[in-house]
Amino acid sequence: MHTVWKGSISFGLVNVPVKMHAATETHEFHFNYLHKDCHNRLRYIKKCPHCEVEVAAENIIKGYEYEKDHYVIMEEEDLASLEAPLSRSIDILDFIDLSDIDPIYYQKSYYLSPEEAAHKAYKLLCQAMSDTGKVAIAKLTMRSKQHLACLRIIDQSIMVLETMYYPAEIRHLEASWDNVSPTDTEIAMARQLIENLAAPFAPEKYRDELREQVKELIEKKVSGETYRVAAAPEPGKVVDLMEALRASIAMTDQKKKQNTTDSETEEKPTKSTLTPRRRRKVKEA
Repeated sequence: MHTVWKGSISFGLVNVPVKMHAATETHEFHFNYLHKDCHNRLRYIKKCPHCEVEVAAENIIKGYEYEKDHYVIMEEEDLASLEAPLSRSIDILDFIDLSDIDPIYYQKSYYLSPEEAAHKAYKLLCQAMSDTGKVAIAKLTMRSKQHLACLRIIDQSIMVLETMYYPAEIRHLEASWDNVSPTDTEIAMARQLIENLAAPFAPEKYRDELREQVKELIEKKVSGETYRVAAAPEPGKVVDLMEALRASIAMTDQKKKQNTTDSETEEKPTKSTLTPRRRRKVKEA
């Protein structure tokens, strides 16, 4: 697995050298822009509008616009000098309960694996965090940015680092609907509907249906076949909230009964209609 960062976890006087690996990947299709007339791929040119010339990568520098059309130049050495003292340490600040963190703070997941000489220290930290049920809030500097992060343990022996947004980066949404109050009956029915739809989390049952359709469309086009998309069903109009809740509960009740029946049928051994002699003949054949 590709290493994207190297450093160490620091808490108290303990240092655990680790490597960081991306824990997720996108399965999106990446399309290129082509010239409609000849189907050749377009290229992007970095051009200076003042000098009217194409600019090579080695002649591009970073600048921060502090006023309209006025920039302060930031040299790579300037940024590197700030980052260097901080760039190789994941400093644990606090140990907290995972339930205290709202998921809105999470950005991206990374695996942390130990360096060869740190297997015991790594396993010790994993075991201690698992036993106490705590996760760690930490900070690290990576790619010229200081990140807030959460360290948590999965499968009791693998550490995952989640980069997080800072509170100032979370936007506030005004809840203009706070003055609306559902009735007790509506709340009770909504709770019943949630209970009917409740199930253990099984990530393998969820599929990216649009991606599957795009994949099939690409395959059909490559092979010269036509592909027709089925018309989407018209969404039902909610005329009355109570009626919609009753209909939803009835539908999910029926589905639960069907699932229970299917489960019992699968578990029940199938009784053979063959006679013992006939079964022996089948087996011998």
